Amino acid sequence: MDYKKKMLRDDALKGKTIVVTGGGSGLGKAMTTYFLELGANVVITSRNIEKLQAVKIELEEKTGGNVLPVQCDVRHYDQVEAMVKASVEEFGKVDVLLNNAAGNFISPTERLSANAFDTIIDIVLKGTKNCTLAFGKHWIDKKEIDKVVLNIVTTYAWTGSAYVVPSATAKAGVLALTRSLAVEWAKYGMRFNAIAPGPFPTKGAWDRLLPGDLKEKFDLAKKVPLKRVGEHQELANLAAYLVSDFSAYVNGEVITIDGGEWLKGAGQMNMLEEIPEEMWDMLEAMIRSKKGK
Repeated sequence: MDYKKKMLRDDALKGKTIVVTGGGSGLGKAMTTYFLELGANVVITSRNIEKLQAVKIELEEKTGGNVLPVQCDVRHYDQVEAMVKASVEEFGKVDVLLNNAAGNFISPTERLSANAFDTIIDIVLKGTKNCTLAFGKHWIDKKEIDKVVLNIVTTYAWTGSAYVVPSATAKAGVLALTRSLAVEWAKYGMRFNAIAPGPFPTKGAWDRLLPGDLKEKFDLAKKVPLKRVGEHQELANLAAYLVSDFSAYVNGEVITIDGGEWLKGAGQMNMLEEIPEEMWDMLEAMIRSKKGK
C-alpha cells in the first residue's frame, strides 16, 4: 500500500487562503505543501523569517502556488494581529486557520523551571488562543462565513502523559477550546476541529524529544498496532479534508491518526501480546484442567 498517495482532487482548495502557524517546517510544512498543490494560497508563520523566506521559494517552485511568509511569535497578541492584517492585505481574505505551532521536550516535571513550563503553555495554549481570537474577531466583525479553524493536538490531550506534562496540559486546553467554540461560534459560520497525530517523526521535533541514541532505544513503531509510524502525506490528506468544503458537516471533532497507538496503551491487558504462543497453550491447559475438577 502506498501511504504517500494524495487523496483529494487537484482543485479541492482552489480559491481558499489558509494560515498555517509553524508552517515552515516538519508536519506544518508537509500540510502547507499539500494545500498549495490543491490550489490554496498559504500564509506561513514562525519567529524565523529567514527560514520562512527560504521555504517560500522552495514551495512556490515545487507547487506553483502562492506563499506569504510572515514573522510572528504567536505568544504575543499584537504580533498575531499584525499577521492577520498582513494576510488579509495580501490575499483579500483568510478562510482557514491551522494552529500548528508548538513546542515540547521530555523531562521529569520536578526538573522543570516555572519558565520552562510557561514557555510550552504560552506557545501551545496561549498561541492557539491568540490566533483563534484574532481571526475569530476579524471574521465576526466582517460578517464573513464558512470559516474553519483546525487545531493540532495529541492523544495525551485526554489521557495525560508523564514527562511531557506542560505539553499535555496545553494540548488539553486546546482541545477544550476546539470543542467549546465549535458550539459557540457555529452561529457565525465557523467550524472547529482538531487532529491528534500519533508518531509522525520529523527531524527537528523528534531530535529534541529523543536526542542521541534514544530514538533507537525507544522504537516508536513498536508501540503502534500497525507496526509503523505515520507518513507525512497521511496527515496532510486528513488536514486537507478537514479544511475543505467536503467536511462541511464535521464540527467539534478530534480525529485521531495514530495507527491505534493510544488505544494499545490504554487497554489494561494489552501488554499480554508479549506472551508467546507456548505460554498461551500452557495457560489454556491450566484453565481446562481446573474446569474439569
